Amino acid sequence: MNYAVEGTDFLILSIIAVFAGGYINRVIPLLKRNNIPEAVTGGLLFSIVIGVVSSQWDLTLDFDMRLRDILLLIFFTTIGLTAKFRLLMAGGKALVILLSISMVFLILQNAAGVFIMTSFGSEPAYGLFVGSISLAGGHGTAIAWGAEAAKAGLEDAEALGITFATFGLIMGGIIGGPIAGRLIKANGLKPKGEIDIITTVSEVKERYHPTTLEDILKTTLVIAVCIQTGDLVNRFLFNTGMLLPGFLTAMLMAITITNSADVAKFKISERAVSVANNVSLQIFLVMSLISMQFAALSDDVLLAVIVMCTQVTVITLFTMWVVFRVMGRDYDAAVMASGFAGLGLGATPVAIGNMNAITNRFGPSPKAFLVVPLVGAFFIDIANALILKIFLALPMMGGGF
Repeated sequence: MNYAVEGTDFLILSIIAVFAGGYINRVIPLLKRNNIPEAVTGGLLFSIVIGVVSSQWDLTLDFDMRLRDILLLIFFTTIGLTAKFRLLMAGGKALVILLSISMVFLILQNAAGVFIMTSFGSEPAYGLFVGSISLAGGHGTAIAWGAEAAKAGLEDAEALGITFATFGLIMGGIIGGPIAGRLIKANGLKPKGEIDIITTVSEVKERYHPTTLEDILKTTLVIAVCIQTGDLVNRFLFNTGMLLPGFLTAMLMAITITNSADVAKFKISERAVSVANNVSLQIFLVMSLISMQFAALSDDVLLAVIVMCTQVTVITLFTMWVVFRVMGRDYDAAVMASGFAGLGLGATPVAIGNMNAITNRFGPSPKAFLVVPLVGAFFIDIANALILKIFLALPMMGGGF
């Protein structure tokens, strides 16, 4: 039996899940101590419960994902509204370094995937679907590459990719907090005493003054304009034969608008943008987790356990011994490590969720919130595509797909 969960019902369920996650984190000290995001706790719990109920009652839930897709656009738009050029210049070196080590990690992730699938006697190309296609790439990348793989005769590639993208999303939200928490405590790290991105008294007042109705309405208008303008840009690009993801064009428009607003002395409330960012992120994560169909993934659980144990080990060691050390061995590097874990196994929203959990407990890290989203949103997909092409060109891949 099929049951459609409409947008309003899905929203109510998702908000309840966030509150449930917060309550569970408070009553189970282990979760709070390891900085597990509330959205991950609540979303995973509800997803498991729904999966059990669905299997027992032969019930299939069809979730209306339109609101979730809008929240994704809002989230990336708010990221763009915080990306001022003066901050980009300040984080330029760190951005290049993190992107470089991300490319090294993508190679390791794919090598681990190919090794596992080859060990099981499967086609080596399937290893890419338990590597960066599904983990660093996520569901969208898994579906896109799965369609191409199917044309080459790898019929199970898309299902395999979706399965591991699902488990990667979960594990990315689980391990990021503990990794950063361990690094911070083991090295006695603290956030910098001064907030170096605020340079004037007026900026301090802007940051901390109470949010007014005008601030909220103005921010809502700016976000809507960014999303709509991004959609118009995408339509134009489609007519020229090129199509960018909607979230990317929305974020590009937001970057353009926020920097133009700086020049024009038009104030966009940072507090209102921050609230919109946090709300959209939490509900997006919960909706993504609740809508996971665990019953449909049951056939791949054993393989998923083996693969995820291997990939979690790879990213944990890489994050602690490479990312943290190369990025400076300081508090910002530890926060970026939590984001990198979410990025490498899940998606950019998971990375932000991890970093939110860490900074809410230990203190702010503007540098991490600048660098990690830019790597995740702009560059890692491009790097991933290039590295996948290199792997597919290897003789053992049989010509690729």
